[in-house]
Amino acid sequence: MGLSRKRRRDIKKLRGSASDVWSEQREVLEHAAKVLRAASREAATVARDDVAPRVKSAYEKRVQPGIDAGVGSVRSAASATRDKFTDDVLPAVSGALGSAIAVLDIARNKQLRDALKSASASGRELATKAGQRVGLIEVKPKPGPGTYILIGLGVVAAAGIAYAAWQTLRADDDLWVEAEDDGVPVETSAKP
Repeated sequence: MGLSRKRRRDIKKLRGSASDVWSEQREVLEHAAKVLRAASREAATVARDDVAPRVKSAYEKRVQPGIDAGVGSVRSAASATRDKFTDDVLPAVSGALGSAIAVLDIARNKQLRDALKSASASGRELATKAGQRVGLIEVKPKPGPGTYILIGLGVVAAAGIAYAAWQTLRADDDLWVEAEDDGVPVETSAKP
């Protein structure tokens, strides 16, 4: 690719300008690094001489007494909790476990289970009959065949509505026939 003399001179000038800009940028970055180092030294000195003593005195005057008081409070709360647990909670839990074990032992006794079943069954029947006589318990009628017939009719009606909706909304390309321009009537094929 051949370049004219004028273009070569312009490219040479641009290279020189780019080199000058690059060297200026390096100088600026070096100066910025020097300023940053000096600023960090000053910040460290200020932090060590001014900020650290203030933070230390504030900690000793305000935070440390609260921590000391909090530790004492935590210790007394822990002691009270331990005493309450051993005096109140532990005996109640062990008593409940003992009662549960005793009930399980009784429930394992086959004769006792059979007696409870027969007593509860006969007692339930007696209570139901007495409640019906007094009028406290209503006798619920059992569903007859009419209920099941109505349910079946409802299911069939819902299926019919769903089928009709499906037939209406389905995309069927055979339903649309375009008219031809040659004047010959179009034959439609019937679906099997």
